[in-house]
Amino acid sequence: MAVKTATRVDPFDGAGSRHAAGVFGMWLLLVTLGVLFVAGILGYLVVRLGHDPLEPFVPEDAPPLPPALLVSTLMLLASSATMHATVRAVRRGRGHPGAWAGLTLLLGVAFLAVQVWAWVGLWQAQLRIGDSLYAWTFYVLTGLHAAHVIGGLVPLAVVWRRAAAARYSPDHPEGVVYCAMYWHFLDAVWLALYATLWLGSLSATG
Repeated sequence: MAVKTATRVDPFDGAGSRHAAGVFGMWLLLVTLGVLFVAGILGYLVVRLGHDPLEPFVPEDAPPLPPALLVSTLMLLASSATMHATVRAVRRGRGHPGAWAGLTLLLGVAFLAVQVWAWVGLWQAQLRIGDSLYAWTFYVLTGLHAAHVIGGLVPLAVVWRRAAAARYSPDHPEGVVYCAMYWHFLDAVWLALYATLWLGSLSATG
């Protein structure tokens, strides 16, 4: 009597299944990071709305948010557009994904450079991190986001090199898709952070 052997079923057998699992894993990562940033924004709102009404949250001599932050915001939005163009070029199997990925990388570096310029300008205007809760929350929230941008530049550089070497195809766009998900997430987080900081700095009298 022949003995039947059980056939092992691998849920990740096949490129499509592995890609779907990778996308799901990225969503889990982004949700986890999203909780971190939401907690930071909520903490800022608690501090901003719950401060002593007799003492202004924004110091009277505090400089306004630098216009450089608006410039950096536009750069990050542009980088999201070029990242989307990278994914589209890979999925269509034509275009220049390497060039789009390289432009995204340059815009990401430029975003950080402008952010540093803004921080230096505020520091020179005597807005130091230990001077007030307003200054502390500004530097911590923007620094937290900048740290994640720096972390995103590493896989983005890898994507750029591989895209330039035609390592991706419509059947295998995985690395580009994962990187794009993370990069668009950073864009959305920055818009929420910038809006929160801008609204929180409107009144110098609490």
